[in-house]
Amino acid sequence: MDLDVVFLGTSGSAPTARRSPSALLVRRGGERLLFDCGEGTQRQLLQSSVGLVDLHEVFLTHFHADHFLGLPGMLKTFALRGRDVPLTIFGPPGLRELFAELRRIVGKLTYSVELAEVRAGDALERVGYKLLVFPVTHGAAAVGYALVEEPRPGRFDVDAADALGVPPGRERGALQRGESITLADGRTLTPDAVLGPARSGRTIVYPGDTTPSEVVRALAEGADLLVHEATFGADESERAAETMHSTATQAAEVARDSGVRMLALTHVSPRYFGPELAREARETFANTVVPRDFDVIEVPFRERGVPELLSLKEFKERAAPDAVTPAA
Repeated sequence: MDLDVVFLGTSGSAPTARRSPSALLVRRGGERLLFDCGEGTQRQLLQSSVGLVDLHEVFLTHFHADHFLGLPGMLKTFALRGRDVPLTIFGPPGLRELFAELRRIVGKLTYSVELAEVRAGDALERVGYKLLVFPVTHGAAAVGYALVEEPRPGRFDVDAADALGVPPGRERGALQRGESITLADGRTLTPDAVLGPARSGRTIVYPGDTTPSEVVRALAEGADLLVHEATFGADESERAAETMHSTATQAAEVARDSGVRMLALTHVSPRYFGPELAREARETFANTVVPRDFDVIEVPFRERGVPELLSLKEFKERAAPDAVTPAA
């Protein structure tokens, strides 16, 4: 199953000419999960490889304006299109109070909006994965989210199945799903007879805004992708501490200590362009990237490769190679 992250907004606090405020879309198979919804997110979706899809779930990390100002416009656009599919918005305590105010701006909608307040320690169960809600250090009402896939069955050993006399078809499928079977001769076989060791699922950790946190270090242990804010460079470490943000070096230290596969820096202050933060972080953690708006990070299963950063152009070319005109 495909898993990737589309960076819709990578700026911190305010938009720049090249970066919009915080918004991150995780695509897993046919699911689309939006984390934070900064100003202009619906336009970012339209300009990206995604389009303005009828999202089913939106997850807010906290209620600073650069993380939710895009919601009123997007909700209204959904209604103007005649949407009737319900939408659930998740966020820390205070979400209902926020929407009591936003209702006056949004007005009447053609669909229902369910508000789900979450707290650190919650686990939102999904088919094949769960979303863990964890505390971050950015004020009282702020949380992060970790998408953690369930382990997958080990590889199916065809030779072992042949030797044991397991017929092709239903019985082999049951063993692959982790079920025991009984053969025609009365023998009972358990999955471990034909399956190798269980294979790990994938993990993406998104703390939102935070100072360096031991909780994030622990949750990101061995993660495939850590998307960590780097609002400031090391020269502004005092400012970072005052505002409860992180520097690029601090984010890299979290990634190094957690043993993640890739670190993506986001929430970049308008005073930086990005490459200087990447250089700073790579002194501590080599596999660091600073995505631009519309970049995509593909997260494959471990046996299929490593996470890879693609520009919007590269992603489109990979998705539809036949549509790309060869160079003369």
